[in-house]
Amino acid sequence: MTDRVTADMWFDPACPWAWITSRWLLEVEQVRDVDIRFHVMSLAVLNDGRDELPEEYKSFLRTAWGPVRVCIAAEQRYGNDVLRPLYTALGTRIHLGKEERQRELYVAALTDAGLDPALADAADSTDFDEALRASHEAGMRPVGQDVGTPVVHAPGPDGSPVAFFGPVITPAPKGEAAGRLWDGVLLVAGTPGFYELKRTREQGPIFD
Repeated sequence: MTDRVTADMWFDPACPWAWITSRWLLEVEQVRDVDIRFHVMSLAVLNDGRDELPEEYKSFLRTAWGPVRVCIAAEQRYGNDVLRPLYTALGTRIHLGKEERQRELYVAALTDAGLDPALADAADSTDFDEALRASHEAGMRPVGQDVGTPVVHAPGPDGSPVAFFGPVITPAPKGEAAGRLWDGVLLVAGTPGFYELKRTREQGPIFD
């Protein structure tokens, strides 16, 4: 039997594209010998101090601090395994339910995940920012600072580790289609000297 391997995804709960990628990766788990482990990165941390950003995106970033702080606070208390159910709870409410990123959402998502709802207090606290920045740095270091989320670290075709931004997809492939995309992503990401494959994004996020 083929040994299962672990791949790691860094997410920001506020990002719709990361959400779709995460749902694809959960499909990949079902058709390939890989287990997905989730970690927190932060678009607010990534863009900290970038005054040239459009005002609309700056407004988005101001409300993006809360979810990542709640995630890090939960991970610090309970361990990494809680990020999977918590991310699912947050993402379902943020991206499918279109709920505002505020305390009521965090309390509900924490409750959905079976965690202490009082951790919602972390959304407005800087107490966990050092841990947040450390998690962010661990994810971004191998890929650089000119990309966003999702970031994935995985064993490449020859077993050596590869890290990449993306894939940015919509909607998330299901079943064997998800597995074939995984195979292809690992192939190109594991090719020495490969950096970019891109086309104009003509469709918004589809949360099927």
